[in-house]
Amino acid sequence: MKQFALITGASSGIGEQICHSLAKRGFNVILTSRTESKLKTISEKISFKYGVKTAYFSCDLSKKNSPKKIFNFCDSNNYDVDILVNNAGYALPNTFEKNSVEDEENCIRVLGTSVISLTKLFVRDMIKNNRGKIMIVSSVAAFAPPAAIQVMYGPLKTFMNRFSEALNINYNSKGITSTALCPGYTITNFHTASGVQDEMDSVPKFLKKSAKRIAEEGVEGMLNGKKIIVPTKTWKIIVFLIKIVPQFIFDFLSSVLAPGRYNN
Repeated sequence: MKQFALITGASSGIGEQICHSLAKRGFNVILTSRTESKLKTISEKISFKYGVKTAYFSCDLSKKNSPKKIFNFCDSNNYDVDILVNNAGYALPNTFEKNSVEDEENCIRVLGTSVISLTKLFVRDMIKNNRGKIMIVSSVAAFAPPAAIQVMYGPLKTFMNRFSEALNINYNSKGITSTALCPGYTITNFHTASGVQDEMDSVPKFLKKSAKRIAEEGVEGMLNGKKIIVPTKTWKIIVFLIKIVPQFIFDFLSSVLAPGRYNN
C-alpha cells in the first residue's frame, strides 16, 4: 500500500498550500476539488518539484455521494490515506432569508456532513493501522459571536471544532489525532467566491495572513498532534480577547476592524 495524504479543496488557497507543505516533507498527496484542470496542473507541479507521488480526483462535495466516490477512488488504487485534510469550504453571500433551503443544505454538506462522511470512511483504516492524522480547516469565526453576514458559517465552524474534539476523545488511544486549524482573515479567493470581497478589502492589512503561512503552521501543528491551532500571534491574541472582553467592547472593535461583519 502507498501511504498518502488526502486534501480536499486542493485547487487553490489554503488547500493548495497544504499540499505543498506536506509534499516538501516527503508525503505523497491526493488532491480533490471540483476543477479537474486545476488539479491536474497542481498535481504535476508538486510531483515534479518535490519528487513525491501525486494523484487527483475531481468531485463536488455538495453532492451526497461524493465522499464515497473519493474513498472508492483511493481504495481501488490502493492508496493508504494516513493523513486526511478536510479543507473544502465556502460561504453563502446573501442574507439568511434570501438563501434557498437547497443552497443552505449544499453549504452544510460541504462544510459539515462531507467532513463527517470522509472522516468516518477513512478513520476505519486508520484504526486498523494504529496511526492517522486528521485536519479540519475551521476558522476564528468558530470563537466569535454570530455575524451579520454568512449566518451559518460561524456556527458550522464551531460544530467542526467540537467534532474534532470528539475525534480526539475517541481515537487518541488508537494512535489517531485530529487538529482543528482556525485561521483568521486569509488572502485567498474565498472571499471573492463567497461574495464578500468588499468586506475583506476593508479589513486592515495587518489582520490578513498568507495562505502559505497558515498552511505551514497548520501542517506543523497537525504532525505534532496539536488539537487546536490558531495561526499567527496576531490571531492568537484576538481569539484570547474574544473570550475575555465584554460584548460592547468587541462590538466597537469589530466595527472598526471588520465593518459590516458584526453589525447590519
